[in-house]
Amino acid sequence: MPGFLKRMAAPIAFGALVLLATISMVTDRRALMEHAGRDLPWWQGLLLELAIPIQKALAAPVDALAGTWHGYVDLVGVREENEELRALVSRLEEENLQYREALVASGHLDRIAAMRDHFETPMLPSEVVGLDVSPLFRSVLVDRGVEHGVHAGNPVITDEGVVGLVTRTSPHAAKTMLVLDRQSTVDAVVQRSRARGMVRGRGSDELEFESVARDSDVIIGDVVITSGLGGVYPKGLRLGEIIELRDPGGSLMQIALVKPAVDFGRLEQVFVMLRRGPTMDLLYGGNAPEAHERVDSAPVQPSGEADGAKTAEASTPAVDAGTPPS
Repeated sequence: MPGFLKRMAAPIAFGALVLLATISMVTDRRALMEHAGRDLPWWQGLLLELAIPIQKALAAPVDALAGTWHGYVDLVGVREENEELRALVSRLEEENLQYREALVASGHLDRIAAMRDHFETPMLPSEVVGLDVSPLFRSVLVDRGVEHGVHAGNPVITDEGVVGLVTRTSPHAAKTMLVLDRQSTVDAVVQRSRARGMVRGRGSDELEFESVARDSDVIIGDVVITSGLGGVYPKGLRLGEIIELRDPGGSLMQIALVKPAVDFGRLEQVFVMLRRGPTMDLLYGGNAPEAHERVDSAPVQPSGEADGAKTAEASTPAVDAGTPPS
């Protein structure tokens, strides 16, 4: 019997509470109808006070579970919204980049159009698609070749100045020796004083200007341009700016360091001038087909041999005043 009462204590208590709650509701309903506006009897007030914490205790787990569920659903929605916002930001950044590139290209093309009018020479836009990784040779590969009208001996420039000279070609590519190359020489003049000399590549990011006369009027900050002599580059193209004067010592020539006008570290688009001077016609005119057959059509790779154009340019007899062609 005690065991039975012990087992049934919880159900009996629960049933009593339910019964009390039912009685309380019925009584409250009757009291509301009969004694509206009066205080509850003490025992009904006591039952009401007891019912409030019991109700809160029973409702707490349900409220917690509901809050957790709603929070999870909200987090899923926030995660999806964040992913959509990230995709939108990426798309807007890409569009912004394209607009900026279009603005840069627009200004670039305006300068090129003005330069075309100045030189009255057809120019073919090309993209730099390869760099020579050899420390001995400074050259790039562009994506225009013989089928586009490009031939060895064509000058390559940008709106900033001289880039170099096409030395080898294939149907759809051309190798360009940069003015930075040690075998590159360009006949030049100082724009301010018209002092004449040769700009030579040093294999580094600087050029060297050797003026013909030791007492030439050359100062730091002078702009050096092509002279047009030598039959390679047209007159007036920028080569760079003098940044340092060297002590000639016992030399009869004045030597200065030149910062190139072209930023070769950011070289992307160039223009091939579809012209070839008389010197280049002498060098390439008779063996152009042979030169085209020996071209590297793959990206430029380091090589131990000097290009035929480089050797010819460095060793061709003087065209004017005992100096090699530019």
